[in-house]
Amino acid sequence: MKTYFVSDVHLGLQVNDPAGRERRFCRFLEGLPEDTDALYLMGDIWDFWYEYRDVVPKGYVRVFAALQALMDRGVKVFFFQGNHDVWTYSYFEELGMKRLVQPYVAEIGGRRFCLGHGDGLGPVPSGYRFLRGVFHSRVLQFLFSTLHPWIAFRLGNGWSRHNRLARREEYVFRGADEPLCKFAEEFSAGNDVDYFIFGHYHADVHMTLSSGAELYVLKDWMSSSPYICVSHSADGASFEIIRG
Repeated sequence: MKTYFVSDVHLGLQVNDPAGRERRFCRFLEGLPEDTDALYLMGDIWDFWYEYRDVVPKGYVRVFAALQALMDRGVKVFFFQGNHDVWTYSYFEELGMKRLVQPYVAEIGGRRFCLGHGDGLGPVPSGYRFLRGVFHSRVLQFLFSTLHPWIAFRLGNGWSRHNRLARREEYVFRGADEPLCKFAEEFSAGNDVDYFIFGHYHADVHMTLSSGAELYVLKDWMSSSPYICVSHSADGASFEIIRG
């Protein structure tokens, strides 16, 4: 069986050929082999997603069709909210996906994985923690939902695009100094975890922690199509991590 992980596709971001990025993601979904057991969407699959009770962003028909086809054939699809698509409330669940809350521990192939998008974990700067609190505030979400979708989506997409253009340089992961790495070290010291998989940092990372657990961070899809595949037998006798 195979379990796949993908993060930070940023569908809808009008930077670096958005239509091509969506086509690549659809080909990835449509190309998952028949022995795929589960797919984990690790957050920021959409660059901006805000759903009202009766309104969701338009488009992405091929993406949803590919996800639905996977679920129709028995593939379990899980998703984490990222910092760009945090405003998902019930639509994805109605389609058949299951929302998970980080840090989430799952057993795959007889190994224990700690999973999540990665934002807000560890000793992150107070400014970012405040901003994350704003995005997660139920009161502010309610107030934002009083805006007409025409206004709300333009504000959200404009902010997201500006934020991306302001950070053109590729992020350099700082290893043990990163809040995410500090979180993983502390978490693995008190929990039985073999592997950590996160996104958010837009960096390709694989490192071994002092506990012996391994930390993986998935890169974004701005110029390539990265993923992680865990290939395993049902009894865990066969186990392999493949980075695509």
